Amino acid sequence: MEHAVRLLKKYGVTEIMVNLHYKPEMIREHFGNGEAFGVHIEYSYEKELMGTAGGFKRAEAFFGDGPALIVSGDALTDINLGEFLRFHKENRGIATLALKSVADPTQYGVVVCEQERIVRFQEKPRREEAISNLANTGIYLFEPEIFEHIPEGTFYDFGKQVFPGLLAKGEKMCGYVMREYWCDVGDLNVYREAHYDMLTGVVKVELPGKRFEGSIWLGERVSVHPEAVLVGPVLLGNNCTVREGARIYGPAILGDNTVVGKNVVIKRGILWNNVVVEDEAEVADAVVADHCVIPGGIMLKNEVLEKEELKSICEAALLRGNIQSDR
Repeated sequence: MEHAVRLLKKYGVTEIMVNLHYKPEMIREHFGNGEAFGVHIEYSYEKELMGTAGGFKRAEAFFGDGPALIVSGDALTDINLGEFLRFHKENRGIATLALKSVADPTQYGVVVCEQERIVRFQEKPRREEAISNLANTGIYLFEPEIFEHIPEGTFYDFGKQVFPGLLAKGEKMCGYVMREYWCDVGDLNVYREAHYDMLTGVVKVELPGKRFEGSIWLGERVSVHPEAVLVGPVLLGNNCTVREGARIYGPAILGDNTVVGKNVVIKRGILWNNVVVEDEAEVADAVVADHCVIPGGIMLKNEVLEKEELKSICEAALLRGNIQSDR
C-alpha cells in the first residue's frame, strides 16, 4: 500500500480515500492522515464487506464531480498514471480499466477489446477456454456517472455486476493496455517474486537506504564485517549486523535490527525486522517474520516462518541435530 501511495503522490494525486475492513487499525497507524507521505488520507471502514463497488459507493461524497481513480491495495505497479488519465479523457468512456497482458489468464478476470472499447469479460477462465490474455488489474478511472449504476447499501461487485451491467446498457467502457509493471500479490510465491523484482529494477519503486556499487542498499547504522560477503542485489535495513564469514547472496532483503551470525549463509531470502540468524545457520528461499531467532547450524529451505512455527522446527532440530525442509 505504501508503494501505491507513493505512486499516487508522484503523479499529483494527493487526496486519497482508503477503504478498510481487515486489520484496519494497522493501516490507520501506519499511514495516519497521510502527512508523512505528502498526501491527505481519509478512511472508510466496512464492518461487513460491501463488495468492490459497494465500498466505493459508500465513499461517493469524497470523489466530487471529477474522475475517480481506483487502485487495488494488494497490487504492485509503476503504471504511468498521467498516460492513463490522458487515455481516459481522450476516449470519453464512463469507465477505463487498466489491462495487462499475462502469461496465465486462469488467475485473473480477462477482457476483450475492439480497438479501445471493451466488449466482453471472462472471470478466471480455464486455459483452453480463455478468450483473452488481457487481465483486469483492478486499476480504474470512472466518470461521476458511475455511481448511478451502483445501488446504495448493498453488496455489489465491479467484475460480476457493474461491468456486465454497463455492457448490457451499451455504456462505453475502455481498456488501457499498460506497458509498465503490474503484479497482483496474491500468494507467497508472488510475494517473493515481487521483492526480487523491486531489487532487480524490474519494477520502478523507491527503495529505502543508500545504494552502493553492486546493487547493495544499506540503511543507517549498518555493520558489515570486512570478512563478510554480500553479492547483490541485497538490501539491509537500519541497525543490521552481519558478522565474520557470513555470506548473503541476493536477491535478499533483511529488515531493521537483523543480526546475521558468523559463517551464516543466506540465499534469496526475505527476513523481516528483529530477526537473529545464529552462527553456522543456512537460510535459502525463506520468508522469516519479525522477532524470529534461527538457531545455529539449522538449514531452512523454502520455509515461511512465524515465531510459533519456528518453535516446532527448533524442537525437531534438537532431536535431529539439524533440519532441511523443502515444504
